[in-house]
Amino acid sequence: MTFLTLSLVLGPAGVASATQGHGGIEGLYAHQLAHLFFIFSMGLLIYWLRQRRLNRQAGWRFIQYAALCFIVWNLDAMLVHGLEEQLTAVTTTRIGLWQIQIHSSPDTAWLKYFYYATKLDHLFCVPAMGFLYAGLKHLLAEPQREASEREQP
Repeated sequence: MTFLTLSLVLGPAGVASATQGHGGIEGLYAHQLAHLFFIFSMGLLIYWLRQRRLNRQAGWRFIQYAALCFIVWNLDAMLVHGLEEQLTAVTTTRIGLWQIQIHSSPDTAWLKYFYYATKLDHLFCVPAMGFLYAGLKHLLAEPQREASEREQP
């Protein structure tokens, strides 16, 4: 209860966006390169898991699924950054507390719907973190399972 009270008093919340905006184009380029590096890293992880046949174990298989979801999430985030900040094809205007209006150039409905769908990047990131958690949990429990199996006659 004390932690909750302190966090409410000391940490008033501001606007939280699903994807990060950038002030200048240099920051955007560095951020996009970071997404590419993350995609490459997750692809390399999947490659090595398959090469060493570790994905046959449940824990590593879940981590492989996490890496795949992280790749999709990064591709989605790169696309959103591109639409908003590089191509400036889409802009948003806040018209209420829980409402925004999406403008696209050219003014096409499909681009607005596509942008809205790609802004839902948490639909890829949250499952990735869940798979990662499940994989690490399996890997942590595995030595305990093996030890208990050795003790039983």
